[in-house]
Amino acid sequence: MARHRIKRLEKLKLSALLTFIRCHTDSSDDHSRIGSVGFSRVVYVNEPDRLEQDRFNYPLNEVSTTKYNLATFLPKSLFEQFRRVANFYFLVSGILALTPLAPYTAVSALAPLCVVIVATMGKEGVEDWRRKQQDHELNNRIVKVHRGNGNFEETKWKNIKVGDVIKVEKDNFFPADMILLSSNYPDGICYVETMNLDGETNLKIKQALEVTSDLQENIKFREVRQTIKCEDPNANLYSFVGSMEWKGQRHPLSPQQLLLRDSKLRNTDYIYGAVIFTGHDTKVMQNATDPPSKRSKIEKKMDKIIYLLMSSLLMIALLGSVFFGIWTKEDLRDGEVKRWYLRPDATTIFYDPKRAALASFFHLLTALMLYSYFIPISLYISIEMVKLLQALFINQDIEMYHEESDKPTHARTSNLNEELGMVDTILSDKTGTLTCNMMEFIKCSIAGTAYGQGVTEVERAMAMRKGARLDDDIENGDHKNKKIDDSPHVKGFNFKDPRIMDGNWIHEPNRDMIRDFFRLLAICHTCIAEVDETGKVSYEAESPDEAAFVIAARELGFEFYKRSPATIIIRERDPSRDVVEKRKYDLLNILEFSSSRKRMSVIVKEPEGRILLLSKGADSVMFKRLAPNGRKFEDNTRRHINEYSDSGLRTLVLAYRVLDEKDYKEFNENLNVAKTSVSADRDEKVEQAADSIERHLILLGATAVEDKLQKGVPECIDRLAQAGIKIWVLTGDKMETAINIGFACSLLRQGMTQIIVTLEQPDIIALEKNGDKLSIAKASKQRVMDQIEDGIKQIPPSTPISTASFALIIDGKSLTYALEDDVKFKFLDLAIKCASVICCRSSPKQKALVTRLVKQVTHKVTLAIGDGANDVGMLQEADIGVGISGAEGMQAVMASDVAVAQFRFLERLLLVHGHWCYRRISVMIFCNSDLLIIFWGLMCRYAISSTRMLLLVSLSFCTKHLHLSPGSQLIMIGSCHSIMFSSLLFPSLLWECLTRMCLLGCAYSILSSTKKESKIYYSVGIGYLAGCLMVL
Repeated sequence: MARHRIKRLEKLKLSALLTFIRCHTDSSDDHSRIGSVGFSRVVYVNEPDRLEQDRFNYPLNEVSTTKYNLATFLPKSLFEQFRRVANFYFLVSGILALTPLAPYTAVSALAPLCVVIVATMGKEGVEDWRRKQQDHELNNRIVKVHRGNGNFEETKWKNIKVGDVIKVEKDNFFPADMILLSSNYPDGICYVETMNLDGETNLKIKQALEVTSDLQENIKFREVRQTIKCEDPNANLYSFVGSMEWKGQRHPLSPQQLLLRDSKLRNTDYIYGAVIFTGHDTKVMQNATDPPSKRSKIEKKMDKIIYLLMSSLLMIALLGSVFFGIWTKEDLRDGEVKRWYLRPDATTIFYDPKRAALASFFHLLTALMLYSYFIPISLYISIEMVKLLQALFINQDIEMYHEESDKPTHARTSNLNEELGMVDTILSDKTGTLTCNMMEFIKCSIAGTAYGQGVTEVERAMAMRKGARLDDDIENGDHKNKKIDDSPHVKGFNFKDPRIMDGNWIHEPNRDMIRDFFRLLAICHTCIAEVDETGKVSYEAESPDEAAFVIAARELGFEFYKRSPATIIIRERDPSRDVVEKRKYDLLNILEFSSSRKRMSVIVKEPEGRILLLSKGADSVMFKRLAPNGRKFEDNTRRHINEYSDSGLRTLVLAYRVLDEKDYKEFNENLNVAKTSVSADRDEKVEQAADSIERHLILLGATAVEDKLQKGVPECIDRLAQAGIKIWVLTGDKMETAINIGFACSLLRQGMTQIIVTLEQPDIIALEKNGDKLSIAKASKQRVMDQIEDGIKQIPPSTPISTASFALIIDGKSLTYALEDDVKFKFLDLAIKCASVICCRSSPKQKALVTRLVKQVTHKVTLAIGDGANDVGMLQEADIGVGISGAEGMQAVMASDVAVAQFRFLERLLLVHGHWCYRRISVMIFCNSDLLIIFWGLMCRYAISSTRMLLLVSLSFCTKHLHLSPGSQLIMIGSCHSIMFSSLLFPSLLWECLTRMCLLGCAYSILSSTKKESKIYYSVGIGYLAGCLMVL
């Protein structure tokens, strides 16, 4: 984005600006909720020390994200350490070592435990200290705060109070949640970047109330006294209910005036704001919940191994103590000592034939301490150190570095390294994950005529499947063999058609509709234009689609040049006269896009005086809003849209309506009433008002933009499939688009049987038109169940060959019913029998529910990968969340366990690093257990171990040989993943291997115990070597 300052806008007289039109209301207007439960906050602006405000005890603005402080570090950290079973066992053993029962000194029992505890606490302390340093830097940032008489002084963030008036300058972050009072622009607007909050990189427009927008100088705040009443602190970023009392009037407040902490001021010189939430009351801190705690399956199985070893230890000690008690009691027979050499005349509590039961109990405690080497106390810290090194190897892998974006792969947690080698199912978003999320305008349909000669990647894949040549069998538009312009490529614009380009559209029969089509693209949006010193215009858009539309309009002669809160200026080229003219439109209203509306509209007034409603949206909602006289080209447009969808393109329908003054005035009044309401259903009222005007439209045509596949995606998916990994794609696209994208990226392959579950069927559609909701739901659910059962019958008994030849495709409506309790297990039974699954029209909630279902029912490792804020739920539900650092911000990355720059890096991450991490951790656990069993067997007859023995065992831990495989070999032989996946620490083989190693270790220990001490080291070596060979 260009950083040059935008020229100051001219003074505006209109009060109806942007989406929220501000007007005066008296205190009787729908403010009934203010002051009730949940809406009790009262803020005295410019009077932070007022006595009435002190009683509310609002928190300071200092925030802390640390887990510990000086007082809580020791107790909390110790509590965390002794939650581990092995640590707690050695603590008890160490305490017992302080008694006469101990067979060795207390130092030898407590020293290893102290080393492990201190090392782990040190790691925790260092990590928490880093968090504290970050908090300190944040809390000590500087901002200007009003201190009376119009003087603004530099103050640290942590000293800001509720009620303070602060001044934030360009490119700085907001230190607290504030109400926007004014800015350097006369209309009180400012541009805000919220990437730290919601991950979105687009700029958002905020606007102050008209009554405060003239407070543009420091001195004007000398006498400002306001009272703000609003909702209590909450985590909702997109809603706000409040009111401002000033000069005897009450004015409603909305999210349009709310500036949130950690968002950034952009393209605005400065703003003034009143602080309403501080510290942990701010919305960003209310949303700062800890991510779900994830533990790898190996760690869970390791706990079971520890429990098994402890049970074995207890059984052995208990068995020995029972026999000890029996034999001790038998030492006295008729008052005579049977074993006189044990000196019963010098008995103690450890050996007293007259109190054999007590002696047996003390023998049990001694045995538990003596056999304590059976429990691997060093295993936890050894694994932690190995995982840290593995994470370092992942982070430093040059083959997973994306040079274009300068982003390496980053393992954000080291706890799940080995899970990468156990992945059974990948659940992936499409847009921005499989594709680049860099939209290019490639085709369009205007007045029933298709334009654009570009060939998409999906069309190439379709041609390859059919064995057809693109030149002969695939037509682009309504003609072939036209000369295509070889002009330089423009980012976001890949449209080639000589009938439209270079001003040739003026010779088309429907040139007026072509002109209106591209005017709509240049006007109907929320983009921000920036003009640098050379006059070059760049755009900041809410989405890549919007940017592609504006760029397409510019390249074809309709350049969006400038906008203000009340006007939009476009520079339009007239091909007949070869001149560029400026056209200034009055911007009356913006009816914003939402997932429920599936459309956006703007209402503008032309220079000629006409009032126009310009609208664009999904075909599912736009066609039914057309006027009878606006459907002239509907059939052709629908056909073109279907063709574009088959080619993997994203489509939108464009339409307009001419409004008369009376209709617009009535609508505007209704919209004002809805937007100034403070009731909970305000958004619903706004949508109803918008819905009333977005009717009787005249169809112009449809757009088609291409989201290209990322480099290497088809090859990556193909390799992962060869490795036996199932791949699910959860996308919001139409079914036809998703299927064709599936073929293009090798998710669907030639010869695959497609099992399609959909409710787009004649009987269901007819029922939706005529039936009630209950009967529709019942019939739809039954139809989904029938289709799922039919799909299950199609698949023969599960074999690798049969499973690989089936793919499941299900739409969003069907998925809603498929996830219900009485259907979801049948749905999952069908899905896991298919090699690929595509869920179309999926909502963020459905993505998370599907991920949870797969994880909980299959009990296998799931990996979710996505790039947007709508993928966060899915990433957190999966065993492993992989975030792609793309164009949709960093929220997915911040919620992930591993961050990558491109989908193709998943191949090396799983098949190479996953293999290495999984195998090395597994072998280390086995050999650790093997050595401890041998060492315990050798030492259980002695209370003191030789230094040489301890040294040899320690060295044996450090010199363990691991089988290494080159990364290139692992990628080429993808089947090694599935082979490894069924070995090592998985159920049947786990206990078989562990049992064999235990028996082998014990056998060598018994044999070695019958020899002289000089033979012991040889036995340990033989046992160690045999155990390693069994593992490898």
